[in-house]
Amino acid sequence: MFKFLKEVVAGSGSGLKDFPYTIGEPYASAWGSWVHHRGTSKDDGSSVSIFSLSGSNPQDRHLVAGRNGVKRLRTVRHPNILSFLHSTEAEVPDGPAMKHTIYIVTEPVVPLSEKVKELNLGGTQRDEYFAWGLHQISKAVSFLNNDCKLVHGNVCLASVVVTQTLDWKLHAFDVLSEFDANNEASGSPMLQFEWLVGTQYKPMELTKSDWASIRKSPPWAIDSWGLGCLIYELFSGAKLARTEDLRNTGSIPKSLLPDYQRLLNSTPSRRLNPSKLIDNSEFFQNKLVETIQFMEVLNLKDSVEKDSFFRKLPNIAEQLPREIVLKKLLPVLASSLEFGSAAAPALTVLLKMGSWLPADQFSIKVLPTIVKLFASNDRAIRACLLQHIDQFGESMSAQTVDEQVFPHVATGFSDTTVSIRELTLKSMLVLAPKLSQRTISGSLLKYLSKLQVDEDPGIRTNTTILLGNIANYMNDGTRKRVLINAFTVRALRDTFPPARAAGIMALSVTSSYYEMTEIATRILPNIVVLTFDPDSDVRTKAFQATDQFLQIARQHHEKLTTGDNMVTESTGVQLKPGNAGLLGWAMSSITQKGKPADHGSISAANASNSQVSATSAATPGIGTQASSVGYAPSTSSSLDQAAPASARSSVDGWGELEDGNVHEENGSDKEGWDDIETFDDKPSPSLLSNIQAAQKRPVVQPKQAVANSSKSNQVKAPKSEDDPLWGPIAAAPPKSASKSADIKPSTSHNDDDDLWGAIAAPPPKSSGKPLKAAPAAANSDDLWGAIAAPPPATKARPLASGRGRGTKPAQPKLGAQRIGRTSSTGM
Repeated sequence: MFKFLKEVVAGSGSGLKDFPYTIGEPYASAWGSWVHHRGTSKDDGSSVSIFSLSGSNPQDRHLVAGRNGVKRLRTVRHPNILSFLHSTEAEVPDGPAMKHTIYIVTEPVVPLSEKVKELNLGGTQRDEYFAWGLHQISKAVSFLNNDCKLVHGNVCLASVVVTQTLDWKLHAFDVLSEFDANNEASGSPMLQFEWLVGTQYKPMELTKSDWASIRKSPPWAIDSWGLGCLIYELFSGAKLARTEDLRNTGSIPKSLLPDYQRLLNSTPSRRLNPSKLIDNSEFFQNKLVETIQFMEVLNLKDSVEKDSFFRKLPNIAEQLPREIVLKKLLPVLASSLEFGSAAAPALTVLLKMGSWLPADQFSIKVLPTIVKLFASNDRAIRACLLQHIDQFGESMSAQTVDEQVFPHVATGFSDTTVSIRELTLKSMLVLAPKLSQRTISGSLLKYLSKLQVDEDPGIRTNTTILLGNIANYMNDGTRKRVLINAFTVRALRDTFPPARAAGIMALSVTSSYYEMTEIATRILPNIVVLTFDPDSDVRTKAFQATDQFLQIARQHHEKLTTGDNMVTESTGVQLKPGNAGLLGWAMSSITQKGKPADHGSISAANASNSQVSATSAATPGIGTQASSVGYAPSTSSSLDQAAPASARSSVDGWGELEDGNVHEENGSDKEGWDDIETFDDKPSPSLLSNIQAAQKRPVVQPKQAVANSSKSNQVKAPKSEDDPLWGPIAAAPPKSASKSADIKPSTSHNDDDDLWGAIAAPPPKSSGKPLKAAPAAANSDDLWGAIAAPPPATKARPLASGRGRGTKPAQPKLGAQRIGRTSSTGM
């Protein structure tokens, strides 16, 4: 007996004081004398169902039966039995009188009769859904009869309700009683409240109140008959009016008819056990039932079975009722992924099903699972999330991305797998707009700084592309510190041609962020060098970018000329939105944004020649080409490597960049190169100059040998040789040195095509004679002869005899050694 709650709020039956639920509108139908209401929780607003039963006095027999139902529902737990939440009994005013009412609060459900009308299914889809529902109710009845030795007593359409996930559940436990088989001779009623059951639903033995026969029958005899009544009402679409109507089998599916007839056998002992119906019925063997059953025991399946199942699931889902897929399969699939029992292919199915939901429902039913999956250590799931991030990225809030998603995604930047690093990089195109400035400057740019020197050329290229895309999400200070350094000092010097092309286009598209001084001193000089790049696509883009930035400079000049002193610092050529054209370069897997009309030529040039879409695996041909081209020759040669080892980053990875290395200077006003002279000291030679410089690289050795000789006889090297940076350039003019060492240095002055020869040629004027004076000693294969000949002021042949060292054998004919011996004789 429940404790009565005497305190009520006058005037409203739904205004129970201290009742933690709000009672809403009732449904049109319910079992027995109960009223089924919609309801909500006062604590969190969640939906519930509230069943109420009223009587004139506490001893009303309906209330007594109702209390039995409450007790049974509270104590019996099964997945296919209605879940109990709360109950209470109170006196509620009903006009001048007081009415006693029992309230039961359960999970939110809908009467089966109303849900069937709402779904309005037909044909195969209806039969498949009914099969799944009957399968669930049969399991509930089997649990009561076989496991608990209980008899429900009134299984019918009204005693079944449907959850929000379209699962069927059994309730109406007012008649529920233990099966008493001990007193077979007893004539006392076994079902105390059997009078609540309609006559049309009673089997013959119950109609006759033959309790002795009932006790001799199996526990499922009465409820098997009830299952037959439920089947009839389902497929006929009408409430059972009389027992004789059960003989009308025209609406029963043929695959279910044999089982239907066995359930309604006139002999109680021969009626079909519900457990046998579950295991053997042909009607339950369909796609929907098999799919749901597989997913319910997913954690017991091996990986091969899971992969096979999830690869077939998208096609199966297309054939099932859409509402059943979204309300039943989708929650089960999300739960399986969340708790780790589903494999990575299930994520693709989840996203496909989620695409059928409205945006608000997607955020409620799918997005929370996806956010949790970002913390997974399964690489396959992480890769799948990153591949499909464009499908759900827009649905995530900025706070969720910044606090819950990005910390997990960022681990992919340093992953040992190239594909994960590349997918992580590309995902930033979707996530970056939702990141805070603190995360962008303090975390994201550190990772991008390292990726710009990644061993994989495709990732280096895509990093440049990404920086161009997210430039408008950086603040002004970050843009000034990062963009020019990243695009000129790194991207334009990369040995991978598509990376250089990406750097050029990134500069073009972000031109609105640069001041005129930066364009003139840092951007144009770096781009012009690439107009004679070995790669034709790089040259094409370099010319286009040069024209663009010259146009900006020309506009700036015209403003100054016309006396316009209000020259804005933003000098871009109307390339807004500033980043739109970058998507087509390397990120082909991500939806391309609209490109501005002014930048169409650059985008078209890119699409035609160098698909910068770095596939994270450069072909052998491209790798060979990249390794043979060096755009920023320097003494450190760190940028000449195809895969720099690491980036020595500062606080955010973009300190002062010189010669491709990152130095930490947090307080410096100068970012990147200090001034343009640094660039002038390190010009980029043509392809022929590169080859010649490589052939004559040992030219620095004679300089060391000369340093050991006396000052009076030392060879007067060209003035530019005092600067070690000119060594490789000075070596370039002797293009004809391989033909003969007798050629006068004046011939190098006549080479109009060699701009560096004109610089290196003047110093040898004073040593013209010595070069011609020792033709016999010079070997045509000895490239050092032309340099070694000038020192001998006495014009002696230093190697003609073995003097000066006693009987020591003559040394090999190397120019540096001849110079040393001649100078010693001169002393």
